[in-house]
Amino acid sequence: MTTETRTSAHKARLLPQLIKFGAVGAVGFVVNLVVFNVLMLFVLENVPHKTLYATAIATLVAIAANWLGNRYWAFAGNRNSDATREGIEFFVVSLAGMAIPLLCVWVSHYLLGFQSLLADNIANNVVGLALGTVFRFAFYRWWVFSPERAAARDERRAGARGALSSGAHVTPRTAREKAPITGSTLAAAPDRGLVGD
Repeated sequence: MTTETRTSAHKARLLPQLIKFGAVGAVGFVVNLVVFNVLMLFVLENVPHKTLYATAIATLVAIAANWLGNRYWAFAGNRNSDATREGIEFFVVSLAGMAIPLLCVWVSHYLLGFQSLLADNIANNVVGLALGTVFRFAFYRWWVFSPERAAARDERRAGARGALSSGAHVTPRTAREKAPITGSTLAAAPDRGLVGD
């Protein structure tokens, strides 16, 4: 399959992926909302800075739920065989995306002084969630679950397996291999300076 064919197929999957990503995100939103409010109302009731802790914990739980939904449903066709690497990349993007609602809560709660539960929910679950969703979808689609990256990795692995199975010994290129091909072996000889040095 050529690169152009892969790219056009990838573009054709944009809308279905976006819909599935939205459905996974909706489940993650419910998980985030429930965990956040349970922590705020019951678990962290008398803890200082409970809003930031509740936001971070709820987001981490939602990230775990989203990982399963995105890997096995929304981006299942682009899933990488190296689940560990993909999982690490997914969590890196998700944690970076977590900074967005945290920043929104911090600005709303501490900078602007909106300290009600409703204001915290709007900052976290409306503004922060919307901005974080755009950020995460872009990085999941074009980095974590990118078919171009997966295809390049698969080609490298197939080439390495082919070289190993054929018995070829892969070594770094030497100075002789890098030299231009001419009718003389003199061009391939290393430069040792002037004669007599």
